[in-house]
Amino acid sequence: MSDPKPQAIDYTFTARIEKDGSFPTYLTVPGSAELLGTRKAVKVTGTLDGHEFAATLMPSGQGPHWLPVRAALCKAIGKGEAGAEVTVHLSQRLT
Repeated sequence: MSDPKPQAIDYTFTARIEKDGSFPTYLTVPGSAELLGTRKAVKVTGTLDGHEFAATLMPSGQGPHWLPVRAALCKAIGKGEAGAEVTVHLSQRLT
């Protein structure tokens, strides 16, 4: 069986960095359950303040997904403190 092809998505949002809960640094993705049609974990690619990333959106249990932000990405964008605002563009859903 061949691997399914990535699905293009075009979703841009602004969010504040959060530090709490299951991940050291993360963002809440507004409207993600509706956008993705699931509340399960979903692999995506995109950009965070213009820097490319690949990550797995994790279900929050309350509706929207959480986007874990790696320390290296925080360093690349020069933001890592809770409350810092970032712009995210999700470009592909990897299935």
